[in-house]
Amino acid sequence: MAYSLFDIAGPIMIGPSSSHTAGAVKIGQFSRAIFDKTPSKITFYMHGSFANVTAGHATDKALLAGIMKLKTSDPNIKNAFKLAHQQHIKYEFKKTDLGPSYHPNTVKVVLEAQGKKKMEIIGSSIGGGSAKICKINDFDVDIKAVAGKYKYLVISHGNDTAVLSDVMKHITNFGKFRIAGIQSTHINDHMLTVMNLEGRDLYLYEVLELEKIHGIEFVRSLTRLEH
Repeated sequence: MAYSLFDIAGPIMIGPSSSHTAGAVKIGQFSRAIFDKTPSKITFYMHGSFANVTAGHATDKALLAGIMKLKTSDPNIKNAFKLAHQQHIKYEFKKTDLGPSYHPNTVKVVLEAQGKKKMEIIGSSIGGGSAKICKINDFDVDIKAVAGKYKYLVISHGNDTAVLSDVMKHITNFGKFRIAGIQSTHINDHMLTVMNLEGRDLYLYEVLELEKIHGIEFVRSLTRLEH
C-alpha cells in the first residue's frame, strides 16, 4: 500500500491531535454534508477514547465545528460552542459503548431539524487526520473522509436495480468521470448506494438532475459542488 505525506503527517490543522481533533472535524463535515441542512439539534454519542479525552483534545469542539463547515485549519474551532449558540444550534455530548467492532475514536452523530427526518451517522477517526463514515442510519457503509482523495455520491433509493442503472447512465452522459467503486446495502425495500467517482469536479445541476430520477429519495455529494 502506498502512502502520501498527507497520510503520514496529517492535514494543516488546529491541534492538539490529528486523530481527536482534525479527524473529528472531518466526521462533522461529512455528517453535515450527508444531512444537507444546518441542524437545529445534534446529539453526539462518544465511544471509546473519544468519550474519555473529548474535552482535553477538543474533540467536542472539533465535531461541532465540522458540522458548521469549519476547516481543520480554522482557528475558530476553539470558539465552536459560541458559534453554535449564535446559530441557534442545540448540542449534547453523551458517553456510550457502540461495541467492540468500532474503532476507539468513534462517534454516533444524531442530527435533527424541523421538517426533516432525523439522521444518524457513525464515523471513526482512523489516524493522521483521516476519518471514515461507517454507518448512515441503518445502512453500513465505508466512506473514507480523506480531503482531496475521493469524490463520493451517497444515493438513497428504492430497491430497484433499474434506478441504479439510470443513475450510471446519467453519470456517463455527464462525461469525464470514472466510477472507481460502488457499494450498495439494502434493508427491506430501500437501498443506499455509495459511488466513488474519479475525474473532474461535480456540478450542482448534475446532482439535481440525478435527484429527478424516478425512485430516488436523495443524492448527496460529499465533495464541494461547482455552480
